[in-house]
Amino acid sequence: MPPLPSTSAQAARRALADRLKEIMKDARLNGRALAAACGWHPAKVSRIRNAITPPSEDDIRAWCAACDAEEQVGDLLAAHSAAASAYVTWKRLHRGGMRQVQVDGLALYLRTKHLRFYSSNVVPALLQTPAYATALIGTISEFRRLPDDVEASVAARMERSRVLREGDHRIVILLEEAVLRTVIGSAEVMAEQLGVLLGVLGKPYVALGVIPFGAVREMWPTESFYMFDGELVKEETLSASISVTAPSDLDVYERAFRRLAGMAAYGPDARRLIARAIEVL
Repeated sequence: MPPLPSTSAQAARRALADRLKEIMKDARLNGRALAAACGWHPAKVSRIRNAITPPSEDDIRAWCAACDAEEQVGDLLAAHSAAASAYVTWKRLHRGGMRQVQVDGLALYLRTKHLRFYSSNVVPALLQTPAYATALIGTISEFRRLPDDVEASVAARMERSRVLREGDHRIVILLEEAVLRTVIGSAEVMAEQLGVLLGVLGKPYVALGVIPFGAVREMWPTESFYMFDGELVKEETLSASISVTAPSDLDVYERAFRRLAGMAAYGPDARRLIARAIEVL
């Protein structure tokens, strides 16, 4: 496991370290005794129990065996997996290309009733046209030196638009005006994409807001993030995908989204911003 910048990931790693510390305490072992039983240097025990170095699965098994607590291995391995999945590098996710990530994400979109997206850089996948998605995924694939599965990835990504047609979903999408002015693919590709955004404005179950360049900022532009039923937030950085589930962290995103939503233009005002972006292409 790499260092985890997300506070949710840090909390998960700390919780695992605390549980291992309690197991050691219940076994009436100190750090040196545990290290000797496992065949480790005492510094390794110190790093693990202080959440400086995350344990491997074998470390967890050895720790529990030394403490005569093998019955807790299953739960601890599950906690270890949760801590590791909170921060996943794109290099790991995209080992075989981008298609599988698109496929895996569909179930989450379909089961979520309340979707809230904030984007400061590109049009969210849910609203992308095939041409826009092809240009964007192609650029990402080339930059990350991935296997060329752009066509299959785009086809899988287009499946996400099913939430616009199926089920009982409430969708709120906030875009920085910069998203409208960032040309992905070509002027023709962008014109088509912006036309789709105009069409979305008329849908009763979708609220599309655009935060204008001139808005007085009550919340600064941040990394794009996606909220799923108030239970999960996905944030995408240049190097990794971060999953946020800790209640205190979810509250931060809730407050940020409310502030961003309060700055956005909707309805006719949003339509004018999109139309202006089309005019300047």
